[in-house]
Amino acid sequence: MPKKPSRKTIVKKLDTIFSIYIRRRYSVNEISTCVTCNKEDHWKNLQAGHFMSRKHYATRWDEDNVEVQCMGCNVYRYGEQYLFAKYLGEDKADELLFKSRQIQKFSDVELLELIEVYKDKVDNLS
Repeated sequence: MPKKPSRKTIVKKLDTIFSIYIRRRYSVNEISTCVTCNKEDHWKNLQAGHFMSRKHYATRWDEDNVEVQCMGCNVYRYGEQYLFAKYLGEDKADELLFKSRQIQKFSDVELLELIEVYKDKVDNLS
């Protein structure tokens, strides 16, 4: 009988497939655009930037909370949160802030289901 994957492994797998989906969902000919500086690049060279930090599970895999960002904006300029908020609009930014403060617990089964959901979404992009 195969060993059950650890929670850490499941979360990492979900983060990976979710990131691929985010970076590819609006790409044209595999080119995506950073939402904060408009830099265009191949989706593999860009990142999935979170408006509200990944530490908040309530918004970690919320498609409204995560957009394409270049490494400069996401890492070196700490996500350009002000520009990200302008991109989202005040109402959506406020909604995500409120949601991020809620306690959200996912079971391993729920996380595995999300992995399948995002695998399907990525497959449908092709």
